[in-house]
Amino acid sequence: MKRWPAAAVSCLAMLAAACTSSQDVLNPSAVAASPPSPGQTPPSDAPASVAAIPPAVASRTRLRIDPIVGASVEAAAPLTERLAGQARARGLGIAGSADQTATHVLKGYFSAMTEGRQTTVIYVWDVYDPSGNRLHRINGQQAVASNGAEGWAGVSAQTMQAIADTTVNQLAGWLAAQPG
Repeated sequence: MKRWPAAAVSCLAMLAAACTSSQDVLNPSAVAASPPSPGQTPPSDAPASVAAIPPAVASRTRLRIDPIVGASVEAAAPLTERLAGQARARGLGIAGSADQTATHVLKGYFSAMTEGRQTTVIYVWDVYDPSGNRLHRINGQQAVASNGAEGWAGVSAQTMQAIADTTVNQLAGWLAAQPG
């Protein structure tokens, strides 16, 4: 896999820190508020290794997924749907955008860059407390054959769902390591 130059990743990080305009974001309306579902199993196409969150931690965690910055509607919809499903499968509650009971806020910044026949999605997720203090950062990139399409048009729903799986696994690992 080709790695993007540090300048491109730094540029994305600066973009993530600077984006505050609601014009530039996509509201993940597919994510509805819900209580955690104890005993619910991950979807059959979920990765085999999922981080276990201690029940005491999961039961008191309510995650709000803020609007996604940088991704197209077509790319963000399967991402947010899968994020919410995977979080619920691990026993986390999902808080709606107006819900004041969220204990953690997940905010994502995305970029898609095409070079030749490959598109790379670069992503940064910040996990905040309700007061806006950043607690944790998750970042990565996912490369996919673009079949001649440029940017977001070259990114499939499956690619975005894989990013959601990775994100929730990393979030779960971080939550599991938090003091009880």
